[in-house]
Amino acid sequence: MSRTHFFPLWACLLLLACQPVDTPLTATPAPTVSASPSPTTAPTPQPTLTPEPEPLARRVIILSIDGLRPDAIPLAPMPNLMALMQTSAYSLSAQTIHPSATLPAHVSMLSGQCPAKHGVDWNDYTPEKGFAQVTDIFDLAHAAGMQTVMYVGKEKLRQVIEPESADIFEYINDRDLVITERLIENFPADFDLLFIHFPTADWMGHVYGWLSGEQLSVLFRADQALGNLLAELDARGIREETLIIVTSDHGGHGMIHGSSLPEDMTIPWIAFGAGIQPVALTSAVTTTDTAATVAYALNLSIPVEWDGVPVYEAFGLPIEEISRGCK
Repeated sequence: MSRTHFFPLWACLLLLACQPVDTPLTATPAPTVSASPSPTTAPTPQPTLTPEPEPLARRVIILSIDGLRPDAIPLAPMPNLMALMQTSAYSLSAQTIHPSATLPAHVSMLSGQCPAKHGVDWNDYTPEKGFAQVTDIFDLAHAAGMQTVMYVGKEKLRQVIEPESADIFEYINDRDLVITERLIENFPADFDLLFIHFPTADWMGHVYGWLSGEQLSVLFRADQALGNLLAELDARGIREETLIIVTSDHGGHGMIHGSSLPEDMTIPWIAFGAGIQPVALTSAVTTTDTAATVAYALNLSIPVEWDGVPVYEAFGLPIEEISRGCK
């Protein structure tokens, strides 16, 4: 083949060699579209449970010394009570209700209400009249699952509260020392609210007169009974967690009480133990404040219809409300 014919052939072959080889088409994957992250959903806030405040006292004792005038305390004398006053919040000018009589006064003491509301206007044991039909501190404590106990020296005090509100009720027609002895013998170890009533000073007042030697001598015995009670609390290791209020239903003059005279109306109000700050109280105190103070110490809601208010000053707190007393 001549050179002139070879060159075109070589050029054609070269052109063919330079053509791209057909290869299978591979599908190019579609670009992945990343979804924008959805905003994080905030968790639903859970309600914050505010813990219930701890009660100021694990348990409360109310000791009512029937017919105790404040000026009889040093005259008797009552050394245990006078010693306790050094570490107490106390008033020697607290006021009871009018009429200054045992049954209506104790209803006011435990119900926080004046006689016009609680309706107990009799002063003898009268079963047919039933029980005080008001919400009292025993109702509140019992409804809260607390153990409630009453030891009393006068049968008419059965009518102060409804029977179902007291887990234990004992009527002992005897002297204060015997009542305390019986209580200690059958001590309710798990009590939360204990009411004790000493009757003897009132009995002696009616027979021999208020501030008579005979009455003062039994008040000295009542003080011994108080000492025995405190010793029992110490032996059981529960005194520090116990709030104790020593008070009275009324005073007296001559051989009677029930009037609006200061001698009949003025009562002691002495609180010591758990939660109490020692102070001679400057705020006015009435017997209706006793129930409210106990409810406050046990962290129980105080009914709006109560006339009494807690004695805040006894706990070292500002005086939030002034006791209204009873007209």
